[in-house]
Amino acid sequence: MTQPVPIRRDHLTSALDLAAAGVPVLPLRIHKAPFGNCPDCARNTCGGRPNMRVPGSCVCPWPCHAWAAATTDPGVITSPAWARAWREATAIAYHPGGIRLTVVDLDNADAIAWATQHLPPTRTVPTTRGQHWIYAGTMPSANGVRPGVDIKSRMSYARWLGPGTGTMTDLPDAVRALVVRVPSPVRTAPRTIAVPVSVPVPGRGGECRHRTPTYLERGIAMAEQRITEAHAAVHATVYRTFLAVLSAHGRCGCLTDAHVGRLFAAAQAKGETIRHCNDAWTNALTALGM
Repeated sequence: MTQPVPIRRDHLTSALDLAAAGVPVLPLRIHKAPFGNCPDCARNTCGGRPNMRVPGSCVCPWPCHAWAAATTDPGVITSPAWARAWREATAIAYHPGGIRLTVVDLDNADAIAWATQHLPPTRTVPTTRGQHWIYAGTMPSANGVRPGVDIKSRMSYARWLGPGTGTMTDLPDAVRALVVRVPSPVRTAPRTIAVPVSVPVPGRGGECRHRTPTYLERGIAMAEQRITEAHAAVHATVYRTFLAVLSAHGRCGCLTDAHVGRLFAAAQAKGETIRHCNDAWTNALTALGM
């Protein structure tokens, strides 16, 4: 008679410890994927779980519906229905949005280098190939927001790899900007490059966080480079770059018309019209409440 595979006690114990701390957890199978739905829940025919954005009130005892199965209930975690999952589990995941966190998943060295240059430092957790940067706050989740970068927060899961090191900081606008969807504009033929005559620049007089003009100059130069190197989704890249610049420099009054003109010129060199530049700038101001 074939003996049943024993439950991985380390996974189960860790899951119970996390749940006791208020972290909603779920088992992961091979390749770090969640367990598939049971036959009764396949294709969400059950209506989905109550905390999902679909109608219905699925009460399936099996860890169905991926991230929505995450729980802090020790009775569920140790239930017979989850016992099979724990026998096959290769890792533990948690729902970052369930504890008001956002994980910036950096999948390689290039992504880490980008984050080091563009994002504020926060708590970090090493992964197999990169790092998780963890911020306090929630936002929509999205994969592939830039090469090697995924966002895991609401309606998503992240692998539990330990508490990490460093001081956790609040979710910055620069991360939120990564998942903003920009409608594709109706393309027209590129116009002659021209610096805009007048664009809204945030009011002067705020507290400046930049100790030297070099910081601002480097930021504008990097923004120009990001736009210039865009090979696809140019309109979205322009918008996100404008948003990042305003997030970093827009509230202290450092930006001048000359700085904005450089950004507009870089965008127009990639085929953006002056109207598209103005729209992207105005939308970025609106998104940041400026």
